[in-house]
Amino acid sequence: MTVTSTSCSDPSLSLLRLCQLVSPALPVGAYHFSQGLEYAVHAGWVNNETDTGEWILGIATDAIGTLDLPILLRLHDAWQTSDIEAVTRWSHQLIASRETAELRAEERHMGKALAKVLVELEIEAAHEWVVRDHATYAGMFALASTRWQIDRGAAAQAYLWAWTENQVLAALKLLPIGQSSGQRILNRILPAIPNIVSNASTLVDDDIDIATPLQGMASNWHETQYSRLFRS
Repeated sequence: MTVTSTSCSDPSLSLLRLCQLVSPALPVGAYHFSQGLEYAVHAGWVNNETDTGEWILGIATDAIGTLDLPILLRLHDAWQTSDIEAVTRWSHQLIASRETAELRAEERHMGKALAKVLVELEIEAAHEWVVRDHATYAGMFALASTRWQIDRGAAAQAYLWAWTENQVLAALKLLPIGQSSGQRILNRILPAIPNIVSNASTLVDDDIDIATPLQGMASNWHETQYSRLFRS
């Protein structure tokens, strides 16, 4: 059997590359982090399937959708035009917008980890970001998306899906809910993703922000939580 090699820049591979980019098998360490969910469970704020879905959807709408996604879209545009100054500026802003030491450390860890993966996948522009303190996961996600000819809107939807799935996986480890509960949560949140991305695309620079103070407090208190499974 003969296998024909296809260039990674071939548009016909864009969907498969996007699947690769959001795969749980991608070694970026996302499973280490709960982004405050662990403390929310510890404090009794999140106790069951319904609570979990509401917690995740709230953060997806008022934090990921109003901070990560609009910056991701700007990073995608910047990489598309090789505007490294803009990439650097938005990467700095994303890190600065993380409210706690844990969330900033998570952003840097996943950014550098994804940069290393992209180097292995022969994306040359990722090399210098392996050692940069302001490397971000969104920045490297946007870089891969442009190099693999992934549409910015599709990239944003996939980014939010990957974040949502990781939160559900964290909940399955923290709560006495099963995999069927996890799928029901994902099924309820999935229809909201296009609308969240659409709203993110309309935000002007001055509107980029977050409105999830409880998550920030949970992340801050998690730093001194007695027993922890996750790093955030």
